[in-house]
Amino acid sequence: MTAFDELMRFQRDTQALAEIAGRLGWDQETVMPEGAAPQRAEEMAAIENVLHARRIDPKIADWLGSIESSQLSPADAAQIREIKRAQARALKVPVDLSMAIARATSAAQRKWADARAKDDFTAFCPVLEEIVALRREEAAALADGGDLYDALLDDYEPGASGQDIQTMFDAMRPRLVKLRNAALGSTHQPEKVIGTYPSKKQMKLSAKLARTFGYDLTHGRIDKAVHPFSSGSGLDVRITTRTSETDPFNCFYSTIHEVGHACYEQNVDRAYLLTPIGRGASMGVHESQSRIYENQLGRSRAFSAWLFDRMHRRFGYAPASDADTFYGTVNRLEKGYIRTESDEVQYNLHVMLRFDLERRLIAGQLDVADLEEAWNARFVADFGYEIDRASNGVLQDVHWAVGLFGYFPTYSLGNVYAGCLHAALRNDRPDLDAQLAQGNATYATNWLRANVQQHGALYAPQEVIERATGRPVSVEPLLSYLEAKFGEIYRI
Repeated sequence: MTAFDELMRFQRDTQALAEIAGRLGWDQETVMPEGAAPQRAEEMAAIENVLHARRIDPKIADWLGSIESSQLSPADAAQIREIKRAQARALKVPVDLSMAIARATSAAQRKWADARAKDDFTAFCPVLEEIVALRREEAAALADGGDLYDALLDDYEPGASGQDIQTMFDAMRPRLVKLRNAALGSTHQPEKVIGTYPSKKQMKLSAKLARTFGYDLTHGRIDKAVHPFSSGSGLDVRITTRTSETDPFNCFYSTIHEVGHACYEQNVDRAYLLTPIGRGASMGVHESQSRIYENQLGRSRAFSAWLFDRMHRRFGYAPASDADTFYGTVNRLEKGYIRTESDEVQYNLHVMLRFDLERRLIAGQLDVADLEEAWNARFVADFGYEIDRASNGVLQDVHWAVGLFGYFPTYSLGNVYAGCLHAALRNDRPDLDAQLAQGNATYATNWLRANVQQHGALYAPQEVIERATGRPVSVEPLLSYLEAKFGEIYRI
């Protein structure tokens, strides 16, 4: 057995253990008994201890030193790239710190859910202070004197920087604000959702939507959670959604969104299973899949007409009188607090708020004790109305509770990437709408599988998008798409 073969066998075991840790996280968010939280925190810390030890095992350096890079295939070279990157990061972070982060973030999830249910940020504040302190300590270890936020962002979007994100947001914000104000001020307003839609029927239709977009339920499942998410890779990829009997779109589009994530993981080349490149290239590329599934495909005029018909069949009625009106309702802009329920135009404005606040937290420019006040003031400045309660504001997202600092901007990167991919998809599949109108999403999803998903982490994030589209990454396709779509809907 060659040194490369021995290294990859070792890495497959490491990845298998990481998948077990992920399954513990899924269980915690779906079916774990409430009283099990303290023990689960210790279990997560213990498995992180094992994973950390494997990532810094001296044998890795020995194997790497024995491998002749000139004899590697492109896929094997990418495996080595990812192994070196993971090892370099792991060597900088003390194992006790890694365990403390795993323990604290596991315990914090239930405490966040309780505080959110009670609209009580004060009760959660000490928990978040601990997590911010731990992640700042980790960032300092990783940054080698550089920017702390960039060190954390690199976990989710390798090669990106806070300044890159700021430049992107500066280019997007004026046009998004202008479009939002024009739409909300238009005399033509689409109809609101009306009616009541039983949760059980929503879940049945959600399963249908998941299959329509290519989710393989023999290697996955759909459950409910407070905050929808996708978990796993390869042969076991699970998603969650949530229901509101007065807002069925919350369930349907959360499902389609998470299916985009899940299909990415399910469609990675099986030759990469349980290896460092057997997963998505980055969270930005991951979000490109969930966002294009949810928005450019799922909220398109063609597909919404099919969904209108299916809602009539399932519920006996739909939230609008006809398919054309339904399309406007599906894409209606409304004042609201919740990022995950936001329309395409305002979504990135929610992300910008979080990006600025978490950068300040990690830089030590904002204390956790002042976070709720800062959030509320920023929301008024950005959206023009006041937060009514903590669950609609600073407590609405689970990300900071689980230590995901640097994650939020990948949502907007995903939107930008999705805009680029959608333009290329439309160019390659000019009759796409005819297929979507029949409820056939495979015309689009097969293109995404071939051009993005099958490669896993073979290529760097922006290279994935540029290879798929033949063009440099740009905000222009997304902004042009939004202006054209909502200009038509709102007659502006």
